[in-house]
Parts: sequence; C-alpha cells; structure tokens
Amino acid sequence: MLVAVDIGNTNTVIGFMEGEKVRGSYRIATRSDQTADEYGMLLTDFLRASSYRPSDVEGVIIASVVPKVMHSFRAAIVRYFDREPMVVGPGIKTGLNIRLDDPKSLGADCLADCVGAFATYGGPALVADFGTATTFNYVDAQGSIRSGLITVGINSGAKALWSQTAQLPEVEITKPGTIMTTSTKDAMQAGLYYNFLGGLERIILQFRQEIDEDFRVIATGGLGRIFASETQLIDCYDPDLIFKGMAYMYERTLQQALKSRRN
Repeated sequence: MLVAVDIGNTNTVIGFMEGEKVRGSYRIATRSDQTADEYGMLLTDFLRASSYRPSDVEGVIIASVVPKVMHSFRAAIVRYFDREPMVVGPGIKTGLNIRLDDPKSLGADCLADCVGAFATYGGPALVADFGTATTFNYVDAQGSIRSGLITVGINSGAKALWSQTAQLPEVEITKPGTIMTTSTKDAMQAGLYYNFLGGLERIILQFRQEIDEDFRVIATGGLGRIFASETQLIDCYDPDLIFKGMAYMYERTLQQALKSRRN
C-alpha cells in the first residue's frame, strides 16, 4: 500500500493507494507548528480507520508547496513507518517534459496533477485544479507541459471580500437557487459563484482560441465538483487526480532506481 500526501497551503490530503485505486483519503488543516509526533499519530489513526497497519505501508510519496511543513512530516514518516518518503521534485521520474521558462517554478501539486491526467486520460489536456489558488496547466499530445496559468481560488477571493468589508458576513461557497437574490447572504453567494464560473469558462475558451488542437479539460480539487457539473466546457472531474499522478511517479522512479542498480 502506498501513502500519497498532498501538502497544500490550506489543507493536507492523505491518500492510501493500492495500484491506482484510492482506498481511503483524509483531509487535515495544514499547520506549520504541528510536530512530527502529532502528524505521526494522525497518520496511524487514519491507517486504523481504513483497516491498515503501519506495517502495510510499502512506500510514501509527498507533494508539497509548503516547505515549512516538510521537516515535521518527513520525520513523522521515518519515525512511525520506518520509511524514507519520496518527495516530488528534482530527480523524480514524471514521464513529462516541462516546457516552461523556469521548470522549477511549477508547483509539485500542479506537476502531479499533470502526470495523473496524462497517465490516466492521455493528451492533449487542460488540467484545472480548484485549490487555494486555481491553476490551469496545458499538456500537449507528446506529454509536454506547455503552459501554466494561476488565478485566485474562489475561497481566497471570498475571504478577501468579507475580511475587507465590515458588514459582509462569511458565506458558504455553493450554487445559489437563483441570481435574483433578495438577501445579503444570497447576493454574496450568487455573485461569487457566477463570477467564478464565468471566469473559468472564459479562461477555457481563451485556451481553445489560442491552441490549434482539440483537447480534453480535466478538473480536480475541492470545489471542482461544484463547477464541473455546471459547465459543458469541463469534460471530466477527477478528485483523485493528484494521487494517481503521485502513484505513477512513485512506480516510475522506483523502477528506474532498480534498473540503475542492476546495471
């Protein structure tokens, strides 16, 4: 069983994988002040909840965009699982070619998303991840990441709205019943929802305008489900895309290492 860990700016998501199947997934708040023992206890509790034991863990792979968390999390893996985690970064085998001005600027989460999309669905594909930030990355038919776009996430935009306006309350991000709203809460929900939906549709249409080949749009991330069902411009919503990408990179890197040892 492989443990795949996605450490994001807001949440850390942990997946227990057997092959390409996610047998259990858990989400916790990302905290830089969490100790190795606290992370270790959480991980063992999650294993137990999914009917696993630490001895069932064959490997661990981590994709992180929060460097401050890595020391404690890596220490937890070593101490509680007796495993050295593989970290998405330089040296890992992705099967993709990053054709950006600065390949190192591509976040580990975006890279794992692209690997998961190409390995699962093939290319060309536009991969949209609805996280703390919303990202769009284009992978061509040859497996090259050709473009990356970053914009504000809907939760981040919503927090900016109510944190800078004294009389506006916090609201849940959800599809409104109507755009003809009559209350402040409904007005905020409708405004946020349709503003974000219109923005993502315009971004996809602009990609289609500038790219000569047809491509599939793959969405992932927490709020992706809400919008994927509301627009015909998104072809597929895959909540486990990043885990699939990490599993693919883990196996590819492991096989390359074994091959190098034999030679």
